[in-house]
Amino acid sequence: MSRLQTLRRLISSSTPPLARSVTYMPRPGDGAPRAVTLIPGDGIGPLVTDAVEQVMSAMHAPVYFERYEVHGDMKRVPEEVMESIKKNKVCLKGGLRTPVGGGVSSLNVQLRKELDLYASLVNCFNLPGLPTRHEGVDIVVIRENTEGEYSGLEHEVVPGVVESLKVITKFCSERIAKYAFEYAYLNNRKKVTAVHKANIMKLADGLFLESCREVATKYPSIKYNEIIVDNCCMQLVSKPEQFDVMVTPNLYGNLVANTAAGIAGGTGVMPGGNVGADHAVFEQGASAGNVGKDNIVVQKKANPVALLLSSAMMLRHLQFPSFADRLETAVERVILEGKVRTKDLGGDSTTQEVVDAVIANLD
Repeated sequence: MSRLQTLRRLISSSTPPLARSVTYMPRPGDGAPRAVTLIPGDGIGPLVTDAVEQVMSAMHAPVYFERYEVHGDMKRVPEEVMESIKKNKVCLKGGLRTPVGGGVSSLNVQLRKELDLYASLVNCFNLPGLPTRHEGVDIVVIRENTEGEYSGLEHEVVPGVVESLKVITKFCSERIAKYAFEYAYLNNRKKVTAVHKANIMKLADGLFLESCREVATKYPSIKYNEIIVDNCCMQLVSKPEQFDVMVTPNLYGNLVANTAAGIAGGTGVMPGGNVGADHAVFEQGASAGNVGKDNIVVQKKANPVALLLSSAMMLRHLQFPSFADRLETAVERVILEGKVRTKDLGGDSTTQEVVDAVIANLD
């Protein structure tokens, strides 16, 4: 009997073979603990980052945290924090409150620009056990993170007239398109959709589309299509299962990721991160600047699931795949059982109760 016939017999057998994953063969020294810069942030940030620390400790994950206090009302991210991230290459952060209006700039944007974290990735997917209006949702939103409407180029031309510049470059458009297609290729994704408004912004979004089209020709096995951003939002809320990987300029990506997260179960359960050539910062995937309502903080009922799943992404990024699998499996079991849920998921559990349940479900 050939090896292929044996494999088919085992697959069709009523008694399944012993489950065994393909062995991950590390390089010598890969098990050495890695330092990760930790920024608890504002609002619910300290609650959910503490949850991650507890779970990492319980599973004896090979990471340790260098904690720094950073808050959204600071003028800049302290230099020692930037040096820590540059040294460690990886950061885990809670939300940083961004003041609305006034002269205080966003520290989230500062981190992305100074570390050149040009790609934001948010994975929006159905979690078994969490009822939603749509099934079969598994969308990855990849957003250009350093230019567009977030360039910060604003000035008052004359009193009562403000000009805000949207900057789109060939270089940044091309590298985010390459990242999106590379992600799709490496993760066995079938389609990449470019989101745009080139029917109105013909030069700026036209350049973005031109870059995506050029990169698409290098990946013939991946289907490529385009959609105008307003139609995209309508399609997301009516037939989200049609989307796979989405690549967007900066502002559109923020809107699309948060819409997709709301469809798939809410921002409290969607993981994400920001990555560049040299550094990565992991945080809650959608509404990353959301620091929660004060009563949630006082009651200690923040949902830690999004940051726990983002931490699993971080573990995989650090090449600790078995720890990432254990963490994801434990979180999915807790969601499926439905006994422990925070208020945003229809329950009334505390953050600590979710943490305890996840730890109890670790293999």
